[in-house]
Amino acid sequence: MTGQIERVEATLTAYLADAEIPWEPGPRAGEFVVTLPGEKKLRVVTSILVREETTSLSAFVIRNPDENHGEVYRWLLRRNLRMPMLAYAVDASGDVWVRGQVPSGSVDAGLLDHLMGIVLEAADSPFNELLVLGFLTSMRKEWAWRVSRGESLANLEAFRPLLEGAAAGNGDAEGDEDHPSQDEGPSTGS
Repeated sequence: MTGQIERVEATLTAYLADAEIPWEPGPRAGEFVVTLPGEKKLRVVTSILVREETTSLSAFVIRNPDENHGEVYRWLLRRNLRMPMLAYAVDASGDVWVRGQVPSGSVDAGLLDHLMGIVLEAADSPFNELLVLGFLTSMRKEWAWRVSRGESLANLEAFRPLLEGAAAGNGDAEGDEDHPSQDEGPSTGS
């Protein structure tokens, strides 16, 4: 391990302790897996990878949208224009991440605090809007299914104005014996 990596890791460890942010070592050398508290998401798990030249951050935002891919990606690209140091990215599975890297020589407590704020803002703040853009049909099915069975609607309450009519408007929800997600997704070919 070089002096630069040791310095950044010590700075990061001290910052996380001072800010009382839970973390654990990641599977890769120099990786810190940090858990930020969310408001719309329960938590934002962020990987920070310290290398000699750069320190990178990445956090999962949402899985591959079920619908309206173009609208979701257009929304993310527009938001990229306003977001400093980090950007939204899509992996090979279509899942959305927020990612960025900074020179390791620039890492100090102030920069780390700024980056944690940007990651949290990018992954947590738009979460409900992204769900509506990319998963509204699935959310309506889920709502109707829960209503028809008297299940809790607690984690869908933020979307009540959009979903409330779903139970009455979806006649086939009552006849489904299985959860609506059981018939979703691509065929496995078997």
